Amino acid sequence: MNNRYLPEGELIREYENREYTSSLRGLEKAYERRLILEAFALLSDGDLNLHFDLGGIRGIMPREEVVRTSAGEPVKDIAILTRVGKPVCFQIAGFRKGDDGAPVAVLSRRLAQEECYREYVSTLTQGDVIPAAVTHLECFGAFADVGCGIVSLLSIDSISVSRISHPRVRFSPGDRIPVVVKSIDREGRIFVSQRELYGTWEENAALFTPGETVTGIVRSIESYGVFVELTPNLAGLAEPKEGVAVDRTVAVYVKSIIPEKMKVKLIIIDAGHGSVEPATRGDAVWRRPPRYFTDPKRVFHIDVWRYSPAVCPRVIETSFA
Repeated sequence: MNNRYLPEGELIREYENREYTSSLRGLEKAYERRLILEAFALLSDGDLNLHFDLGGIRGIMPREEVVRTSAGEPVKDIAILTRVGKPVCFQIAGFRKGDDGAPVAVLSRRLAQEECYREYVSTLTQGDVIPAAVTHLECFGAFADVGCGIVSLLSIDSISVSRISHPRVRFSPGDRIPVVVKSIDREGRIFVSQRELYGTWEENAALFTPGETVTGIVRSIESYGVFVELTPNLAGLAEPKEGVAVDRTVAVYVKSIIPEKMKVKLIIIDAGHGSVEPATRGDAVWRRPPRYFTDPKRVFHIDVWRYSPAVCPRVIETSFA
């Protein structure tokens, strides 16, 4: 992975980035070398141009340079306004003099994104494991920056094997996460997944032993039982019990683990009171820290991922070939 094309917010932490954005000479060198840099957008003026302070040098990003769009597609106002107060990547498009005669750097996020797409995103193949940063959440999935502010969609069914009510029970905006490339369509839209990094049924089931009492999260309540998530890729079924609620933590007794049927039978011991939903009434937010069975720092590509055990006649797998 070339550090030049990291999700926004990563470059701004690097010493080299600070060196180039702290003086006019540094900015001139960056312009000559066509470097991608980052800085915080301080404000959006009445014409929706973004303004920056680059070591005492003013930087202005014209509204048409804020985001890469398809030919003829206008830049949406919201795409500009939501950049204020956040790190924004850019290339320097040139210099001009301000009304006071002082130099002004003209910045372009569009140029940075076009290079990122051309040199990095367009080279990705299905099954590549890459870093991303969650930008915002919707009921149908999470949007994640895969490089220079270029956004991908992580649909809710691709987040984990365990079904969830909303992506917010897994992520918050700003989270740095690894993802697997599912596809890139003809329009250049990127679709990613994460469930393949959370481990197989066997790997997750091996964390538990019949006779244990452990914590879980209620994910759905049916007439015939309650599905309780033990890990993002493993859920068990418990008999109905009063007092349980979706997305609430419970204590469960592990009754049995059956690899041939991919089943974990549970008994709810205590309905619990903890919530994994974001705070809406001053409640504390609780989430299990993610456990990845595929190390994204060592595994850079997945061809085929089989979730189901070999002893199970039902085959559940993802093929990226």
